[in-house]
Amino acid sequence: MISKLPNTGTSIFTTMSLLSAQHGALNMAQGFPDFDVSQELIDRVYFHMNKGRNQYPPSAGIPAFREALAAMHQHHFGTSHDPDKEITVTSGATEALFSTISALVYEGDEVIVFDPAYDSYEPVIDLQKAKAIHLKLSDEDFSVNWEEVKSVISERTRAIIVNSPHNPTGAVLSETDLLALQKIAVDNDLFVISDEVYHHIVFDGVKHRSVLQYPELAKRSVAIFSFGKTFHATGWKLGYAVAPAEITAEIRKIHQFVTFTTHTPSQFALADFVGNSANYEYLPSFFQQKRDLFLDGLKGSRFEWNPTSGTYFQLVRFDKISKEADTDMANRLTREFKLATIPVSVFFEDGHDASYLRVCFAKEDETLVRAAEIMQKI
Repeated sequence: MISKLPNTGTSIFTTMSLLSAQHGALNMAQGFPDFDVSQELIDRVYFHMNKGRNQYPPSAGIPAFREALAAMHQHHFGTSHDPDKEITVTSGATEALFSTISALVYEGDEVIVFDPAYDSYEPVIDLQKAKAIHLKLSDEDFSVNWEEVKSVISERTRAIIVNSPHNPTGAVLSETDLLALQKIAVDNDLFVISDEVYHHIVFDGVKHRSVLQYPELAKRSVAIFSFGKTFHATGWKLGYAVAPAEITAEIRKIHQFVTFTTHTPSQFALADFVGNSANYEYLPSFFQQKRDLFLDGLKGSRFEWNPTSGTYFQLVRFDKISKEADTDMANRLTREFKLATIPVSVFFEDGHDASYLRVCFAKEDETLVRAAEIMQKI
C-alpha cells in the first residue's frame, strides 16, 4: 500500500508520554494540565445533558454558542463578527486547521510555515498535494524575518500560516509583525491562517494581537481558537474558526464531512461560561505565576532560558551542559532523571538542533517544584 503521508509516524508527544509512563517520569512533555476543569463548567455540561440537549446540533455550532463567541471577541478584541456566517465550531483546533487548509489550498500551491512549527500543518498541506515552504525563526528571539518571507513568495504561494502565541517557543507577534504580514498578504493576494489557540495566555504585560484586528488582513484570514487550552479541557476537543463569510462557507463544506458537528451539551455549557469574562481574564496571571515558580526553581542551574512571553511552554537551552542531540538529551532526562520534555528539533523540517527542550508548565505547583529540583541536579 502506498501511504498518502509516508513521512508521518507516531508523534513526538505520544512517544515521550509513553516513555515517561514506562520510566515513571514526570510528564512535562505533552501540553496538557495535570489539574482539573472548573467544577462550574462541568456542572453546566451535566445540567444541559439533563435538559435533554444531547442530539445533533447545527453543523456550524449551536446559535447561542456562536453568539456568545461573537460577544467574547467584541469584548476581548473589539472586533465584530456575524455568528451565523463567520464563526464555525469545530472538534478542536486541529479539525479547524484541517478543514481550513483543505478548503483554501489546492494541488501545486505553496504554503509558507515558520519553523519550529506545530506538527499539524504540513501533513494537511501534503494531503492537498501542495508544498510547505519552511522558513526558520531566529534561534535567539524566535522573530520572523519578513524580508525573507517576501523573497520566497512566488506565483504558487497561496497562504501563510502563523502561530501566535507560538508553540513551541512562546514568542508573540508584535503590531509591527502584524502590519508587515498584512502588507505582504495584501500585496500578494494571499490567505493567512492564524493559529491563536493560546491567545489568552500571555505574560509580562505582552498583548496578544489577532489577525482579526487588522481590517485588510482580516478580509483574507482565518483565525483558529481552542477551548482545550483556555479552560484546561484538552480532551473535550472543542475549537472554532473565525473568517469572512465567503471563506467560512468553504470551510464549512469540508467541516461537514470531517466531523459534521461537535458535542452538544459542551457547546451549551461553554455558551454559558464564556459569557462571564472573569472565566478567562484570570489566565495570564494564573499561568505567569506557574511560569515564574518554575523558573525561580531553575535559578542557579546549568540550563539557560528567556522567560516565555506566551503559551504554557518554556524553552530551556542545554548547550552549556551537553553537546548531545536534543533528542538524545530528552531521552536521557526521561530514562535517567525521570523527567520527560520535548526536543525542539522535531518541530523543524530539517531537524535543526539549537539545544532546546520544551517544558510544559501547565501543572500543579508541586509538580513544577519537583521538575525544577530534578533539573538542578543535571
